[in-house]
Amino acid sequence: MTDQTARLAASRRDAILDALARTGSVRASEMTAELGVSPVTLRRDLQQLEEEGLLQRVHGGAVAPAGGVPARQAPAGTATIGVLVPSLDYYWPQVVRSLEAESRARGISVLLRGTSYELQDERPALERIVAQGDVSGLIVAPNTDTEFAPDVIDWLTASGLPFVLAERDAVRRPSGDPVDSVTTDHALGAVLAARHLAQLGHRKVGLLISRNSPTSRKIIAGWTTACRELGLTPADHVERVLPDRGDPGFSAAVNGVLDSVLGAGVTALLIHADREAMAIVDLALARGVSVPGDLSVIAYDDEFAELFTPALTGVAPPRAALGRAALESLLARMDDPSRPAHRVTISPKLNVRASTTAPK
Repeated sequence: MTDQTARLAASRRDAILDALARTGSVRASEMTAELGVSPVTLRRDLQQLEEEGLLQRVHGGAVAPAGGVPARQAPAGTATIGVLVPSLDYYWPQVVRSLEAESRARGISVLLRGTSYELQDERPALERIVAQGDVSGLIVAPNTDTEFAPDVIDWLTASGLPFVLAERDAVRRPSGDPVDSVTTDHALGAVLAARHLAQLGHRKVGLLISRNSPTSRKIIAGWTTACRELGLTPADHVERVLPDRGDPGFSAAVNGVLDSVLGAGVTALLIHADREAMAIVDLALARGVSVPGDLSVIAYDDEFAELFTPALTGVAPPRAALGRAALESLLARMDDPSRPAHRVTISPKLNVRASTTAPK
């Protein structure tokens, strides 16, 4: 076994133990998807951990041993990286867990901070990260839709620290040179959804998004192009930006959208993101609209779409792979500060479930 293979195995096993420590059990199907490994590889990892007394294998996965998961000593840290993400309760936890597991395997400490999607200027948070430890590099997911976004990139550049943007694209002022980034090809995710609906026989389809964001704009671009190429009647599309789910007018707005959808003969929707997709399906079912009989639904993000009833077909960004790739990119920048900017794009996948079928 090579050193790199050993590090990857240790990283996977740390991720399995992290999941056990949080919930007391893991499902094999979920862990293979999260870690991006084959069932055979996962079984080998579970067997090794069971032999070490760190878990007990059961049908379909594993559970924590009596007394809980014993603590494992992480490798002594040789460097610390700072990580700043806009949420620690949706989308980003899987990115962060994979990044932390890979960092531990390499003897790297992670100083993690979460902000919010509403934060306008991340510079104070970044300054606190740098002030709290001897940070060797940064992985950041800033808000690129505010007036302060260019200033944040200026701050990162002026800090002298290697940095990589996660799920964000940006350029430096005034040169316009791109900075290192690792992103999901969200446009491709929308294309995968449109192709699936077209293959099922849908011709009138709609797109609903929960906020105007860099992700939603890429989804719209991919969706528009795919629908045009597939002949999915672009003139009849229903494309709406939904209000926040906490907005008192959310239900009324969704019911208005459903009126438009049904009135236009739309038979399928792509909805960003999972929570909004679930809320819309709930309201549709309450109105007697069958999902997927009358209306097929695809959720974009696939964070917990599988848990809904009916289980929602979902476009799944490669969150675990994105975390590992961001770390790899940062370490490469730390090793070679003069290398050209690398913009890594990772493909999502479509998980087909019970919420999509051929139109009546």
